[in-house]
Amino acid sequence: MQNITVLRIGHRVKRDQRISTHVALTARALGASAIIFTGEQDDNLISSINKVVEKWGGSFKSYFSNSWREVISEAKSRGDYVVHLTMYGANLPDVLGEIKENFKHRDLLVIVGGAKVPAEIYGLADINVAITNQPHSEVAALAIFLRDLLGEKMYYQSFPGAKIIVNPSRFGKALKINKGKHQ
Repeated sequence: MQNITVLRIGHRVKRDQRISTHVALTARALGASAIIFTGEQDDNLISSINKVVEKWGGSFKSYFSNSWREVISEAKSRGDYVVHLTMYGANLPDVLGEIKENFKHRDLLVIVGGAKVPAEIYGLADINVAITNQPHSEVAALAIFLRDLLGEKMYYQSFPGAKIIVNPSRFGKALKINKGKHQ
């Protein structure tokens, strides 16, 4: 399977700490391999995400970039398929087959917005995709997009090196704590 990187546009340190964290947690938990933030540099945000990965496992990476244009340009030069999640795009069910076909042989760069998405992004994306054509959260849009793209296999991922592992249980909490050697 190919890699999915999420590009979070326009992070603002004072206003977006929680929502940007939730975008990263959603990306990691539902199958993306990395997230890149643009906007105001926030080392605490990157540190927080890295702590989650250290505790819960996996190889998810988080980065900051000074230029979303550069991130998109580099992705396109590698041949990645650039998907912009926006309420103004084509409805996901109408284009999901096209995205899945591209994902068979290409990595994806999935762009989610922030305060104001620059109009230029609409032209740089290979496809602009709407979860709905109504205002909604980038966290919700990303979750629905990844679920539709990856299907049920996202529920059965493994996260190597986890210190904490949740054992699915219908009743209560069932955890395994790895204190010594990691899986």
